[in-house]
Amino acid sequence: MNKLKIPKNHSGISITLRLPENIVDDVQKLANLKNLSFNRTVITLLKFSLDNLDESEKASLTKAE
Repeated sequence: MNKLKIPKNHSGISITLRLPENIVDDVQKLANLKNLSFNRTVITLLKFSLDNLDESEKASLTKAE
């Protein structure tokens, strides 16, 4: 199984997301445990998810480019 690795720095753009309260709570708890910002934790979770997509989903992303 893959392990979650949280990088130290990034640059990016600002967007707004509407997330279910229970997800926000869980992500904030994880961020607090790792002494990271909420934003950094969300970025890491999203990156991990994208890197570990099912092969058919990865193929769909490649076609969309």
